[in-house]
Amino acid sequence: MATVDLEHVHKTYEGGFEAVRDFNLAIKEREFIVLVGPSGCGKSTTLRMIAGLEEITSGTISIGGKLMNKVAPKDRDIAMVFQSYALYPHMTVFENMAFALKLRKLPKAAIADKVRHAADVLGIAGELDKRPKQLSGGQRQRVALGRAIVREPQCFLFDEPLSNLDAKLRVEMRAEIKRLHLALGSTTVYVTHDQEEAITLGDRVVVMDHGVVQQCASALDIYHHPANRFVAGFLGTPPMNFFEGRLIDEGGRLWFEESTGRLPVPARATAALRARAASGPEVVLGVRPEALAPAATARFALADSRLAMKVWLVQPLGAKMDVYLQTDRHPRIVAHVDATADSAAPGVGETLSIAVDMERAHFFSPGDAGIALA
Repeated sequence: MATVDLEHVHKTYEGGFEAVRDFNLAIKEREFIVLVGPSGCGKSTTLRMIAGLEEITSGTISIGGKLMNKVAPKDRDIAMVFQSYALYPHMTVFENMAFALKLRKLPKAAIADKVRHAADVLGIAGELDKRPKQLSGGQRQRVALGRAIVREPQCFLFDEPLSNLDAKLRVEMRAEIKRLHLALGSTTVYVTHDQEEAITLGDRVVVMDHGVVQQCASALDIYHHPANRFVAGFLGTPPMNFFEGRLIDEGGRLWFEESTGRLPVPARATAALRARAASGPEVVLGVRPEALAPAATARFALADSRLAMKVWLVQPLGAKMDVYLQTDRHPRIVAHVDATADSAAPGVGETLSIAVDMERAHFFSPGDAGIALA
């Protein structure tokens, strides 16, 4: 397996549209990298540049230490799995998986061994004589994976491969792809718009927006230490709640105040925010849904950390429920709380005292792209 290095990569289309701007990433051997972001953020364009399907405007792309800028896709020793499966309908499963090996003029016996081994690994050994139309969506995706595996490339590229599958099958195939990665020890670059896929699959996650890398780190690091408000709001289901307000330094203690009340700034954030309280007190408080709960049932410390909120929707999710709340200033706040058989769900229209776990709170500068302050 090989390293993949992108240095100062730009992609600008005719007309001046800049799809990718100054993309830098060093991918280690056997690493699983996930590019994630909303539609149009540049993630698929970046993947296609690695594959050679898109020319780069400037910068360099190297695979295994070799410059690839002018190397044709077929000579880059990569295998790509697409969203659409891209199987030949008139060929059997065996023939689809063997096609690239036949082009290399490998001996028939070697081709058969590689195809049958990949089919065994993927659990489709009994489907080799069928044609794609006779297979389920999950089986077709396994055939597409098998076609990539048999080539034994330096790097695997996945472009939203699970988008056409139903929710249950997506979860199953996600686990299958991770299992294969661990078994094969492959260098993998995976593109998705699904942040849950990104969190569960990636050794590192690259969050993109408007062609720019917003943050690159492990999924847990990004989740607990987002670099800015965009990353904080994008990664996590339900997404992070944001409260616009101001800092108040009163009696040596720092508070965050919004229209319905005030919350104490935790000690870990006080030093970073105290100077801001004097110079530019406006900040945005970010709180994940699991860090909110009705005060009567909250499992975290409550000390002065409560706001009154009105319930406007409750969504049961089995062991959990999402409670949608609002204040005079913030119309959509979500609390992700426990739902037990002996506890009644909050009633729509009910006003609750909501506890806020300020130890897990985040603070950002004002604006949609506000940077993390603490």
